[in-house]
Amino acid sequence: MPRTKRSRRGSLAYVPKKRAKRIYPHINRWPNIDIAKIIGFSGYKAGMTQVLAVDTRKNSPTKGDQISIPVTVLDCPPIKILAVRFYTSTHNGSKVLTEIWDENTKKDKYLMRKLKPMGHPVSKFEEVEKNGDKISDVSIVVRAQPNVSGVGKKTPEVFELGVGGNSVKDKINFVRGVFGKELKINEVFKEGEYIDVSSVTKGFGTQGVVKRWGVKIQIRKAAKRRRHIGTLGPQTPRRVRWTIPQAGQLGFFTRTEFNKRVVKIGDKLNEINPASGFTNYGVVKGNYLLLEGSIPGPKKRLIMMRHALRPPKTPLLISEIKEIKK
Repeated sequence: MPRTKRSRRGSLAYVPKKRAKRIYPHINRWPNIDIAKIIGFSGYKAGMTQVLAVDTRKNSPTKGDQISIPVTVLDCPPIKILAVRFYTSTHNGSKVLTEIWDENTKKDKYLMRKLKPMGHPVSKFEEVEKNGDKISDVSIVVRAQPNVSGVGKKTPEVFELGVGGNSVKDKINFVRGVFGKELKINEVFKEGEYIDVSSVTKGFGTQGVVKRWGVKIQIRKAAKRRRHIGTLGPQTPRRVRWTIPQAGQLGFFTRTEFNKRVVKIGDKLNEINPASGFTNYGVVKGNYLLLEGSIPGPKKRLIMMRHALRPPKTPLLISEIKEIKK
């Protein structure tokens, strides 16, 4: 008879529980899309509310009925394209071949809070196209505009976004047309489609093993303490193994949630803003996006979005909205 073993008491969850390097995430992988377009965007988390809509899911028991959908409100001010980045393939992976920066970036007083004046030589599209056989991928460097959002801070976030297209030539032709311009949320996503969201979760600092790992609280007679582990491990091997729950950093982790449905994209602020504004955020001042369900991170935190990496069988599910509760 095989020896039966119990399951682990206390979840390992995501190991190691490591603090994020910065307050907004970096997306390492972008989906392959045939259409030449920007495949990512950003927004600031404002809060949550409810939407009354007609259920349009095919096999739902409430199909055709009016249901309440919990949604997260994202304040999505336009993003501005600062640079185009070209990659080349090497035996050590993809490396940056060259970049093309917009000359007007030096005039942006808010951007200079984040970046030092660009001292590297600025390439031209004509020079890059001559070495087109060396280019393996194209992306863009953009900046958020928190000064026109409800966050109201001045220092912008600078990050990289992927570009879709069948070939490198299609991507280069597309970025030439949008270089130095502003992009809005409705130019990237549309209502009813599924997207992935990444953000940095709320930080809790140093916590004990009960809150950090879910360890069972001991009885009073267990070493006259309650919130501790029973043992640091076996006698051999003579070291504390990594599987032993211990106190440490909790929260402020980079997390990604897949396939969050876009319920609505709009710019009519009277539809979404409460009379007193969102608690701990304020008033949404421009374009907004409603995502079904909750997303990681506290209010005012930058949320990164991309087209779904592994979309469901039904990639588009548009809801017939009746009312947005304030």
